[in-house]
Amino acid sequence: MRIALATDHAGFNQLKELKQYLESLGHECVDFGPTQYNPDDDYPDFIFPAAKAVANSQCQFGIILGRSGQAEAMAANRIKGVRCGLYYGPAVPIEAVDASGETSTDPYEVIRKNRHHNDANMLALAASYVSVEEMKKVIKAWLQTPFSNEPRHIRRHQKLDEA
Repeated sequence: MRIALATDHAGFNQLKELKQYLESLGHECVDFGPTQYNPDDDYPDFIFPAAKAVANSQCQFGIILGRSGQAEAMAANRIKGVRCGLYYGPAVPIEAVDASGETSTDPYEVIRKNRHHNDANMLALAASYVSVEEMKKVIKAWLQTPFSNEPRHIRRHQKLDEA
């Protein structure tokens, strides 16, 4: 699978490790930068091209990093056709997570729902809050989770794309 990668200075070192990890899993990575560390760089310069590559199907998925990941997710979500979720760290729901009434104890449930319900095609990671080893686990879970293709979720995505 072809995966777009991008960050700003805050995730510069982590992204290099994640690229090696993804390539070791057999994925092709397209690195949208930055190519060198610059504490004054601006995340949109790297996130927009990565998000556009996902939106126009040059890449199937995108993984982006930033200090908190929030602004990067916001930037990616400005591109029509991108559905970017944000991950800060493991979380266990305090209430039922689905219609069956069952509560999950899976700390990656939130990221699995990101793919299963929302068909997220980009993932923003908080470089200052999530270790590289944790990022690897999250990315693996995220990439392995299929979209449900349930009509209600498809209908919601269509509404997002019409906005």
